[in-house]
Amino acid sequence: MDRIVLNARRIRQGLAVAGLFGLAALLLPGGRSAAETARVVPPPAMDEPAGAAPAEVAVFAGGCFWGVQGVFQHVKGVTSAVSGYAGGGQSAAHYETVSTGATGHAESVRVTFDPRQISYGQLLRIFFSVAHDPTELNRQGPDYGTQYRSAVFPVNDEQARVARSYIAQIDQAHVFGAPVVTKIEPGREFFPAEGYHQDYLTLHPNAPYIMYNDLPKIEALKDAFPSLWRPDPVLVAKAD
Repeated sequence: MDRIVLNARRIRQGLAVAGLFGLAALLLPGGRSAAETARVVPPPAMDEPAGAAPAEVAVFAGGCFWGVQGVFQHVKGVTSAVSGYAGGGQSAAHYETVSTGATGHAESVRVTFDPRQISYGQLLRIFFSVAHDPTELNRQGPDYGTQYRSAVFPVNDEQARVARSYIAQIDQAHVFGAPVVTKIEPGREFFPAEGYHQDYLTLHPNAPYIMYNDLPKIEALKDAFPSLWRPDPVLVAKAD
């Protein structure tokens, strides 16, 4: 029942948009929607040193986790991308509770990556360029509330320094024409979301919400970062 309620809410959002304008009219040549224009930001001036360990973790929040997860699942060097919640306590880490906007949680994605193949700074660049709009405060696309805020949850001091430096760099370059509102929130635990949220973009590519809000992000990733693009996503289901 919870899954039905969840899907009905977001599907209604997608259908509302499609019903007003016609879904086909919202898609520009190449499959990119009128509401989703990628803005490729410059490479970070500061980055983590190349790692020797085979795995590192990064946690990002940028609106509905379906699209953010889908983007990172198509990035070379990423070995896992899991939808979940960060910013609040364990007892509140459930979709229905998080959706109230009163838990401190944000819908987030835990990205496990090989730092020998891709750096934390490169992941940040993808996050700010194509995964979401970092100038939208407590919202993303059709979704409103603090649970949809733009946030980075660094897992160590070095990640925090790199993220703060990069936000300052983007703001100074006036890349977006508006201030970046992304919050840096260290020391927050990540809790995986319910199973029906995992791999949602891959499993439901024809859902109106996914077609309008999220598939353009995948196309933007492919166009903007061809050297980092992987056609076959790394799925949670395959890791089980």
